[in-house]
Amino acid sequence: MQCFSLCCIPLVAMAPAHADHQLRLSFLVVVAGAAASALLLASPADAALPRVEHAPTKADGSLAILAVGDWGRRGQFNQTLVAQQMGVAGEKLDIDFVISTGDNIYDDGIANTSDPLFKESFSNIYTAKSLQKPWYLVLGNHDYTGNALAQLDPAIRKVDSRYTVIAKSFIVNSGIADFFLIDTTPFILHYWNNSKFDWRGVAPRDTYIANLLNDLKYGLTTSKAAWKIVVGHHPISSACGHGNNTELKEILLPVLQTHGVDMYVNGHDHCLQRVSSRDSPLQLLTSGGGSRAWAGKFKTTPDKVEFLYDGQGFMSMRLSKTEAHLAFFDVAGSVLHCWSLAKTTATAAGP
Repeated sequence: MQCFSLCCIPLVAMAPAHADHQLRLSFLVVVAGAAASALLLASPADAALPRVEHAPTKADGSLAILAVGDWGRRGQFNQTLVAQQMGVAGEKLDIDFVISTGDNIYDDGIANTSDPLFKESFSNIYTAKSLQKPWYLVLGNHDYTGNALAQLDPAIRKVDSRYTVIAKSFIVNSGIADFFLIDTTPFILHYWNNSKFDWRGVAPRDTYIANLLNDLKYGLTTSKAAWKIVVGHHPISSACGHGNNTELKEILLPVLQTHGVDMYVNGHDHCLQRVSSRDSPLQLLTSGGGSRAWAGKFKTTPDKVEFLYDGQGFMSMRLSKTEAHLAFFDVAGSVLHCWSLAKTTATAAGP
């Protein structure tokens, strides 16, 4: 656990450039509490991205987060071992919440909120005291081949109050950092030829993506947080098994670069990976090692691969207003790679 001190040389994050935005007047807010979340619903018409208000609990406003993806396999493929080490790291870091990068339940999501797969793959696995915090999740492609709306149903929080998927895309406002959880599965064109996918509330594709990108641009432009972190299931740039994603590179990446996003965190590739963009300060981070790994499956990417581990594990993130300290852990809890990012004073002050 030596890397908890993270004496890495900081990289300086540049100030964001803001683009024009279209004002959206109505929104959905969820306030995250220690025991449960309370929904405050405004007008649903022409809504911007729904929001969870997760107030920092530490006196200095700092945050500690774990990120894991591609995990829900009833404890198999070392899911239970990864969960145990997440509990150890979560206690040492005093985490505020957990981010899931999708493919939450294999192989085809859940049928409904009473599906036993949910407890068998989530509630009965992540039992450590430190992990009894809110989990903010995006859906992956495997979640879409079941009942894609079941994980969004508020009734699922009656089964386990931690599980927070208030919409397919939403924002977690947490003081010094805003997390933009984005639904990337509809971007992937070849999925639309597969009849297993549940496209309710998504089709037509082009309209759904256009509205999502407009809402994301508005959210990024109006964010006053020091750190802007976007979470999606699919990688943009990757040297792991799935490799680069053409649709996200063409459609999503320019939005992230134009609006000064600091990190894009994804799953889908069953590995741990840090990639630095060649033409922007953006960090592209894969945390998809929650259970089954793809040892030995590699691709090429034009971006700079700083670290790649083709095994199981998870990522930690410690954020202050001026610094970010990140680390990858393996299934035994060993720190594989750690690094730091630094904000300039002007950037940390926000727009």
